[in-house]
Parts: sequence; C-alpha cells; structure tokens
Amino acid sequence: MTSTLKKKPNYPVIKELRQYLRTYDREKKLPVAYSDLARSSNSYPLKDRYGKDTLWEVMLYDQHMIEELNKGLTMIYAILKIDGDVSYMHHLHVERIEYCTFGNSNPYRVRIVNELNDNHDHFYVKKADASRLYGLELEHVLSPNRINYLVHQDTLIEEHIAGIPGDEFIRDYIGRSGLNKVRIAKEFVKFNERCFLRLLGDMRSYNYVLEITPDFEEAQYRVRSIDFDQQSYEGKKTMYLPQFFKDNLPVVNLCIETMTTETMRQYQYEERTQMVRRLKQDRHRIKDLIDCMRKDQISTEAKINQLKSELADHYESEAYLKCKSMGDILRLNFKIILKQTRPK
Repeated sequence: MTSTLKKKPNYPVIKELRQYLRTYDREKKLPVAYSDLARSSNSYPLKDRYGKDTLWEVMLYDQHMIEELNKGLTMIYAILKIDGDVSYMHHLHVERIEYCTFGNSNPYRVRIVNELNDNHDHFYVKKADASRLYGLELEHVLSPNRINYLVHQDTLIEEHIAGIPGDEFIRDYIGRSGLNKVRIAKEFVKFNERCFLRLLGDMRSYNYVLEITPDFEEAQYRVRSIDFDQQSYEGKKTMYLPQFFKDNLPVVNLCIETMTTETMRQYQYEERTQMVRRLKQDRHRIKDLIDCMRKDQISTEAKINQLKSELADHYESEAYLKCKSMGDILRLNFKIILKQTRPK
C-alpha cells in the first residue's frame, strides 16, 4: 500500500501557525511526546483476523516505561475527550501501542480499553507536520465533519476517525446487494469536489473511509478523509481529484452507471454551496489560517508553479499566475468559488 510518490517531507510549524493553534485552542501541554514512544525494547507484526500482515507493529516496552506511558497516554486521552478531567479515567488503561511502518507520518496508534465493559477506543500520536495541520483545520471548518486533535511542540494527537477503509469497501462491499449505489455515488462526487476546492491531495482508496449510518428508510453514507499529509503539496491538478486514482476506478464506474452528467453537476453544486456557507460562517478563522499558509513554505517552487499554471487554465483566470505560495493559490480558489458557486 506504499504510495508510488516520492515521500513528502515534514514541514515545521512556523510561529504564525503556532499562534493560530493557541488562539483556537488546539495547543495543549501533553505528558507524552512522539519521541517517547520510540523508546521501545522490541516489537512484533500485528496480524488481522485472517492472519494477514497489517503493516503495523505492536511495540514492547520495559516495565518502568509501561507504567509511565500508561499514565501519560491515559491523561492525553482525558485531555482529548473531556478536557483533562481524570475523575472518569481510573478504569481506563492502555492495552497496546502500535507503530505504522508505511506512509508519511509514521504514526503510533494507542488502544485504550475500559476495564468495566471491555469497550475500546483509539487515538494516534504523530509528528506535528504543518501540511497535516492545515489539512486538519480545513477539514474541520469547511467539511461536514468535525476533527478533534491537539498539538504540543512537535507532537500531534489525533482522534480516531471510524469507518470502513475505502480499499476494503471497494474490495468487499461495493458488489453486495442491498447497498444504495446512488447514494454512494452521490457522496463520492461530493467528496471529489470538496477535495478539489480545498486542495487536499492523494485521496487513494486507503486514505479515506466510508461511514454508513442506518436511517429510518435506507442507510446514509459519507466519504471522509483520514489522511491530510498532502494538503496543498502536489503540483498536478489531478492529484486533488480522487476520481483520477486508479484504485478508485470501481467507485468512479459506479458514478457513471448510476447518474447522468446533469445529476453529477447538481451534487457538485450542492457541495460548493455548502462550502460557501461554511466559508462565510467562519470567515475570520479561515482568514487567519490562510494568512499563516501564505507565509509558510509547504511545497516546492516547481510544484507551486505547476499548480498555479494548471488552475489558471482550469478557471480561465490569469490571477493564479501571480500566486507565490500554496496559501496564495488556496486563497484565490476560495475567492473564485465565493463568486462563482455554480461549477462550469
């Protein structure tokens, strides 16, 4: 599942972004850092229920480290969920810590278990990367989803996003009877549009999940990104359109089979309309975030020049050619959809 793209570098958190995180209550002092979890004594591969390697490793620690990490990570869970109130945390413990061996962020996944009922939950410990932080914030403000995360120095804590991984859904679910294929196609069209407008790239099938919610008549579906490392990084316009990734082809074919071009445009228009409303509702927060991005370097000059050239052709606007950063390009994207909600 490793991407064929050259691995994206981690970008540091500049002081303007750090101040933004403080202003909007994203920065909290944390008792455990990403580097602390690297102090393991050994590890072994984590297998799925079919015995297949998951590309995650279960980390093993010395006894004194286990006690220290259990206390610190449980506290982080309390900070993430109930703003640090530990009075409800005495029955929780860390069952295991897993390390991901692929991808850009090399995250640790922490499994928290409730001793009273054996219920479990997860959260992730990652390196704080500016691209990912911009992606998380844009998802929180501009999508129908809310994102819960915290930052301290160079450590990022993310809440688990539940759903069926896109590659698993395509492999095991898409051909099943009983699925409302029109609703799935509709949500993919909207997801595709949302990624393009906010410049979230690399939405291959393993970088998003499908939420299925039972409704009084039929199930509702939502496609949600779970990977934000490629926010405003790539130079090719098609990298921001999930429809162009080969492993998404079965869903693209489903869209073609179940709806007309006119219907697709209707759903694109719906998504743009909702995004415009969110832009207006949180315009001050978005402005603060984009101001940070405009001062930041989160891509290469070659990629910036390629993207602004391709978007200038796409939108028939030479204004893109004056952009000097990915923040400038995204700001112009938002200006255009505010003026032209209906897609061409």
